Order: sequence, then C-alpha cells, then structure tokens
Amino acid sequence: LRLLPVPVGSLLSSYGWYILLAAVAIYVLVQKISQSLAARPSSQPGGADAAVEPDMVVRRQEALAAARLRMQEELNAQAERYKEKQRQLEEEKRRQKIAMWESMQEGKSYKGNLKLNQQEVESGASTSSAVPKSKPNKKPLRGGG
Repeated sequence: LRLLPVPVGSLLSSYGWYILLAAVAIYVLVQKISQSLAARPSSQPGGADAAVEPDMVVRRQEALAAARLRMQEELNAQAERYKEKQRQLEEEKRRQKIAMWESMQEGKSYKGNLKLNQQEVESGASTSSAVPKSKPNKKPLRGGG
C-alpha cells in the first residue's frame, strides 16, 4: 500500500487537468443522452396511440399516392406538349424541303432563296427592335503626343 500513492500522485500531478476535463465531458454527455432518451416516445405505443397511428399511416399513404398521381399527370401533359412541338418542327422542316425542291425544279437556286428569306426575317426584326444609338463625344485618355 505504501507504493501506490507515489505513482498515483505523479499521474495526477502530470495529467490532473486532463483527467478532470475528461470526467466533466463524460458527465455532460451522459446527462444529454439520458435527457434525449427520456424525451423520445417509447417504442411500444399505448392503447390510444395504437388506434390513432394506423389511421395516420393510411391518410399519409393516400396523400402520397394522390401526389404521385398529380405529378404523373403533369409529366404526361408535358410529354404531349413536347411531342406536339416536335411534330410542328418536323412539319416546318418538311415544308422547307418541299419549297427547296420546287425552287430547284423551277431552275432557281434554293440556297440563294433560303439566304434571301433569312435576310428578310433578320431585317424585319432589326428594324423593329433596333434603335440607333448616338455615341457621346468622349475625349481620349491620352493626348495625341
């Protein structure tokens, strides 16, 4: 028994503060865990809770199924709109090909026709939306010399 106090005393003198802080941290951790376990409802519900919970589960599942159905209907509607746009684009391409073929049969340049049509579209758009802007008179940052 006489040899025991010397190593314990040297251990406490070297690591005393660390031991004290570790003990306080463990105490706080145990308190937090015990509080969270006390606040959590028990895994085996009582009689009143058992009667209410299946109804809640059924309602939640029905709401989830209804939401999925709505989302599927929206997705189907978007797919229909996309298919309709694709049909319109294909129809427009087909019309352009027919127009090019007819112009070739008449002996006209179909590429020149396309360029002319594109220039007309661009000039119509540029005249309606473009407003000429006047540049303000600015002095150069450096002198001429």
